[in-house]
Formats: sequence, structure tokens, C-alpha cells
Amino acid sequence: MPPKPIIIPEIHGHRGCRGLRPENTLAGFMHALELGVDALELDVVISADEQVVVSHEPWLSGAFCRDAAGKRIDPTRERLHNLFQLPYAAIRRCDCGSIGNPSFPRQVPETAYKPLLQEVITKGNDYAQRLGRPLPLFSIEIKCSPAGDGKFHPSPEHFLELVLAVVHATDIAGQTTLLSFDKRVLQVAHNQISSLPLSLLVEDDQPLAKHLSELGFVPAAYGPEHALVDEKLVAEVHACRMRLIPWTVNEPVEMQRLIALGVDGITTDYPDLLVHLLAH
Repeated sequence: MPPKPIIIPEIHGHRGCRGLRPENTLAGFMHALELGVDALELDVVISADEQVVVSHEPWLSGAFCRDAAGKRIDPTRERLHNLFQLPYAAIRRCDCGSIGNPSFPRQVPETAYKPLLQEVITKGNDYAQRLGRPLPLFSIEIKCSPAGDGKFHPSPEHFLELVLAVVHATDIAGQTTLLSFDKRVLQVAHNQISSLPLSLLVEDDQPLAKHLSELGFVPAAYGPEHALVDEKLVAEVHACRMRLIPWTVNEPVEMQRLIALGVDGITTDYPDLLVHLLAH
């Protein structure tokens, strides 16, 4: 039997390149493109005036954000800085880059605001063209949950409507995969626009078959926490004709393990490490 061919995985820059630049910022996304990522992974939330904002939390993080007056955010009160209750003009004045993230010592701090999804798409595509590289893929994670409905975000149906309006306005449907841990929003997306690739994110050890049964359809991709990936899961995912893109992989040894197993992509805070590994 011939040896199993090695799949060269796509490089997905997690929140841009969180280990190197402030997360979910233009600086992070542009640096990720300079490094040579295939896909920009990012998170979206909704402002009070229904703008699609790139942010992991639907509030200002106490770990690395300042409010519009330049004051540090109290971590114990960060959820009071609810982006769903703030117009984007107010969000735009907040700095979430100059403090730096203490969990990522290689991160280079710089003043940075939370951009709109449309701005990231437009500038990302323009910058890739200037670099002479293919247009990037956009892995857009919709951050919602039943507990957050009406409090930190709109209903899954309306959330999806707002995100799709940006995707269509920027003409990037062919570059886009929608991701979510929330099966509800993926179900709505599957029913409304079956041609758009969807990815189910998971962080528990529930069997793949149970996740797919709860979802009600087979998505284009499966995104487990990287420690959940073994040879059995790779075989099961590929037998379902799904792509397997684990997250968030920051150690070269783990990157090598996953490459050997045959994953289709790797989401990492340190795309420079994965670029170097794949080049040697």
C-alpha cells in the first residue's frame, strides 16, 4: 500500500495573529497577510446601531482595552461595557491595542480600535493584492448563545442577516466560511443560503455523530479544539466529506502532530511558526 499523502494544511491566522499583534485589529490582520496566511479568522459582534464589529467579546475586555476616555477597563465590570448597547462611533474611540495582552509576550502593542467587518474585508483584500498574494479566505465566527440573545446580541436570525449583508455588499461569498459554536445560527444559515460554507466549532468531547445529529446537517467543515483531534476523528470527519480545521494551535510539536494526522487547516495565534514549519 502506498504511503498516505501528506496534506499541506491551510494557515488560519487566529484573530489575525493574536500572538504577535493586538487581536482582531487591522494591524493584526495586515501582519498576518504579510506572514502569508491563507485565511483570516475573526469574530463578529453587533453594535447598538447594528454595525457588524470585529471583536471576540461583545464587551470591552478588561485585560487589554481602554474606554473612550482612555481609562483602563475594570475586569470585574467589563460586561457593563456592552458593545450591543453602544453605537459604533463610541466603540471606535476605544483603544484595545496599546496595553498589550499579558498572555502573549511576543505581542507588539499598538493603539488599535475595533474595526468594522466591512473595513477588514476591504483593506484585507486590497493589501493582499498589493503584496501580490491571492485574496485571503475569511473565517467569520458569529459570537452568539441562547443566554446572550437580546442582551449581548440580536437573535440568531437577525445576527446572520446583518453579517450576510456585509458579505454580499463586499462580494466575498466565495472567500467566506461562517463559523459558530451556536448550532442555531448555523441551522438558520443552512436553511437560508446552502451554498455558503459553514463550520461547526466544538470544545467538548461529545462524539462527532451526536454533534451532527443535533445540528441536523453535515457542514462543510468541523472545528474542534486541537486536543480533541486524533486519527479516529480525522477519519470520521473526512468520511463525512468535511474539512477538519482545529483551533488554537500554538506549539510547533502539536502543529507537526496535526499535520501528520492529515488535518485540512490549522488555526493559530502564531502563523509565523506554522509558515516556518511548512517551509522546512
